[in-house]
Order: sequence, then structure tokens, then C-alpha cells
Amino acid sequence: MANVTLTFDHNSGKPLYMQLYEHIRSEIREGLLEDGDRLPSKRSLASHLKISQNTVETAYGQLLAEGFVRSKPKSGYYVSRFEDYPSGSAGPGSTGKDEETREDTSGFNYDFMTNTVDTRFFPFSTWSRITREVIHDENRELLKASHPQGEAALRMSIARHLHEHKGVRCTHEQVIIGAGSEYLIGLLVQLLGRDRIYAVEDPGYVKTGMLLRSNGADVVHVRLDRDGLDVNELEESGAKVVHITPSHQFPMGMIMPAKRRMQLLSWAYAGKDRYLIEDDYDSEFRFGGRPIPSLQGLDSSDRVIYIGTFSKSLAPSIRIGYLVLPPALFEEYRDRYMFNSSTVSRFEQQTLARFMKDGHFERHLNRMRKIYKGRKEKLIDEIRKARFGMNARVIGENAGLHLLLVPGNGMSEAQLVESAAASGVRLRGLSGYYSQGSEEKSQGTVLLGYSNLTEADISEAVALLDLAWR
Repeated sequence: MANVTLTFDHNSGKPLYMQLYEHIRSEIREGLLEDGDRLPSKRSLASHLKISQNTVETAYGQLLAEGFVRSKPKSGYYVSRFEDYPSGSAGPGSTGKDEETREDTSGFNYDFMTNTVDTRFFPFSTWSRITREVIHDENRELLKASHPQGEAALRMSIARHLHEHKGVRCTHEQVIIGAGSEYLIGLLVQLLGRDRIYAVEDPGYVKTGMLLRSNGADVVHVRLDRDGLDVNELEESGAKVVHITPSHQFPMGMIMPAKRRMQLLSWAYAGKDRYLIEDDYDSEFRFGGRPIPSLQGLDSSDRVIYIGTFSKSLAPSIRIGYLVLPPALFEEYRDRYMFNSSTVSRFEQQTLARFMKDGHFERHLNRMRKIYKGRKEKLIDEIRKARFGMNARVIGENAGLHLLLVPGNGMSEAQLVESAAASGVRLRGLSGYYSQGSEEKSQGTVLLGYSNLTEADISEAVALLDLAWR
């Protein structure tokens, strides 16, 4: 069993769980904790370090969510080292929005997680009927290899949906199907080259940086202002490629206004071989006004690469993602990478293609928007009724499946997270989504993901928070 020993700095203002998390992460990255090493149990480590089990639980949960450790039921937590990270790289970061739900929620009554959806409403009967039809109709053809870009029927359905609902301008020939964003980002680094600097948002979905680094790319973090990525800082960074989430920035929740979108396009047009990677994160769930048109639809010089998945709109286990490449990049892809085999089962592709073509996907989205909107409104209503709600500030509630909460009760982020944990409610603090060395400070801000909590759960969870935060 690996040993964990550190001295906490109680004057730093940094939460204890964050100090423990950063210490273990550093030990893993430096090879002092090796792949497969078992971490101490929460009880024994809490006793050893003279801290609460909830503090250890929160630190372990962060490591688990970011992929630094893995959990084995009834066994414990084990190091999951990424051997292909360059020395000195930041390695995995806060996943926040990831498609996979990997956290161990034992010991908590309620979890405001941001990386899941409510699968209880998945249309199993419709999906199973379509799978039977696909098996019957395709017969032995279904067992043959798929087109390297993916099934034409699915690419057509995706291109049609993106054009009708996001304003994306493309043909199905520009669409590439892959097994989730991990594979597709790796493909993009191969296509665009490892010799470029890639920029990511700060704060942001740090797993993006993890994926870029794991494929050999050099990554810089660019700060946000109230409209999104700071274009002046982007220009100074020397980056040639930037990953952005304009439809719903994670974790800040802002929707990028048209002026900033045009500024980013101007940045891309101003330099040779500059590209914007537009991540379609959470854009399906917008609760106020019409859907925001894509940045790709505004692009007049083919500098925007569009990427999305079905993990939030359908289910995390449906590992189907897609790229929309500009024509020139697609030609390069066709010349260099058409020898690759499709990474998604032809059977699943055909099923999803029919699901979309017959209108089931759109009906499912409409249903889930209504359900999630009700939960979001319930959460905000309960916050306003709580005692801490008198001074609370809610941020980013107009889109996506999470919001930011600043209780405004004078408690630090560490106090908010740890007192909530002691009451059986798991929260994430905003500070965990900033890059290492960032000068930004989050003043008592937490994330509340509500997609997997019923309205009754939300009422009970906020009531517990109200007691914990008095």
C-alpha cells in the first residue's frame, strides 16, 4: 500500500482537500506513486493526517474524476498513471464535464455531479425496437467493416441535425465518426501537427489539455473575461490552435456573444494555419431563447473545426462522437488517414442513424430539455428560499446542466465544500478547474450539477446545505 505524508499549510487559504489532492497528483506525475499502487483507505489516511474523512473523500473524488486513480468496489483506490505524459506536463486535470461517470458516490446522500445525465429517461423501448430492425434488415452486411469515416447514413443524419439546429454548414462528406472526444482530439493533433501550440480555456475542462498533452502537443492556458476567452491573451500566447466552448463555457457557464465570436474568427484569419476547435459542449440544453448559432456557421475562411458527442444528449456509454472538418483539412485527412478503420461498431452507428432519421432523437431532446429546465428552476427556487439565498449569486443558469453558486455567506470554498460533505452532500469548488499557477481566485464558489437529481432530491439537498452553511 502506498504511503501518503504531507504537511498542510493552514495559512495558505487553500482548502485541505485541494492540498491533499495536489500532493497525491504530484506524486503520481513524478512517478513516486506507480501504476497499480493502492492508496490508503479514507479512514486510515484521515487518522494518519489528522483530518476528516470527508476531506480525504473529496480529494480522492477529484483524483478519481480526473483519471489519476481508479476505484475498485470493496477494495479501494489505485493509482492510474499515464505513462505517455511528457515530463513536466500538467497531466490530467479536472474533468468536470466528462462523458464518463467514474466517481464513487458512496457516503453521500446527494451529489451535485456535473459529468452525467439522467439515464432513467432513456427511450429503451424505441432503441431496442430499432436495434432489432437493424439486425433484421442488415443481415450479414452488418458484420462487414464500416467506412473509415463512419456510416454514411449516420453522417447524413448528423450533418442534417447540425445544419437545422446549430447553423453548421457542411456536407456529410466532411463528417468523421469516432469513439468519443478522446479519439477525435488525438486524430486532430495528428492532423494539425504536434509542433503547434494549442490553447485551452482557463478555467475550463482541463481534461482537454490532458488529451492534447497525451498526444504530444504543447498546451497553454488562456484566461477568460466576462465574454469568454481573452483574445488579446490568446494572441500573446503564440498558440496556433485554440479549443473553445462558445455555446456554454465550462465551468463558468457563459454563452459567448457574437462580438467575441467574430474577434476569435479575426484572430484565426490573421495568421497562417490558425484553427478554432469549437466544442459543442452542452449546446443541446439552452433554456432561454433560441439555440445559439454555431461559430462554424459564421466562418467564411474554413478555420473552424466542429466537435461533439452524444454523451450528454443520450447517454455517456454511447461512445459516438463526430468531427466536422473544413474542406481543406478534410482533403488532408483523406490523403493521410483514410487507411484507418472506423472505431465505432457499425451496428451502433446504424441504430443511431435510424433513431435520428425517424425523429426520435429530437423528441428525446425536447423531453429532456423540459425535465432539466424544471430541475434548474427548482434548484434556483430552493436556493432563493434558503437562508444563505438572501445574499447568494447564481451564475450561468441559462444553458447547460450545471450552474455556479456563490452563497455570499462569508465562508471560503473549502468551508463550503467540507461542511456540505459533512452533511452528506458532495460539491465541487470552482478553484479545481483553474490551471496550476493561475493567479485567479474563486471567492467561495461551487458548482451544482442538477441533471441526475430529482426535484425532490434537490429540495432535500439544498435544505441540508442551508443547515451546513449557517
